[in-house]
Amino acid sequence: MAKYQDVIIAGFGGQGVMLIGNLLAQAGMEHGLEVSFIPVYGAEMRGGTANCTVVLDEHPVGSPLVNTPRSIIVLNEPSLAKFQPRLHPDGVQIVNASLISEGLLDGRHRTVYIPVNDIAHELGNVKLANMVALGAWIKATGSLPLDAVQEALNRVVSAHYAKLIPVNAKALQAGYDFA
Repeated sequence: MAKYQDVIIAGFGGQGVMLIGNLLAQAGMEHGLEVSFIPVYGAEMRGGTANCTVVLDEHPVGSPLVNTPRSIIVLNEPSLAKFQPRLHPDGVQIVNASLISEGLLDGRHRTVYIPVNDIAHELGNVKLANMVALGAWIKATGSLPLDAVQEALNRVVSAHYAKLIPVNAKALQAGYDFA
């Protein structure tokens, strides 16, 4: 596991950006790490771009604000345009190949170009795309064990949706396996 990792997760409102940010923060806490989670709410929730920042560290988080992230998960083109230029030179980006043209990648960063919507559709629900992307991020960064994130689903997904936990865990695994 990396000693320090941060990620900006971004996409359209409704793509589950905040859910996977919250899940990542919860899994980090349960794995004994210090964490911060900063969601950005507002008009973004109505279909514009939404984002959140998660910081994971073995030491207290000095600042939850991240200007040059070590990693990004981008689910749509506007998010790639906004956050790819800020990505650390040695950073890794998880890019949704289902919605983002490969020609938009700058070629300077390590990239997992993964068709998250297509994989989610194969799993039976396109709403699983966020979990597929998070699974790829887990593999690409090595920041947390996959099973720690899958286990945290039990505390992040409300009891009303508990029946969806196994399929979400499967989507995490699919993204992890792809990466």
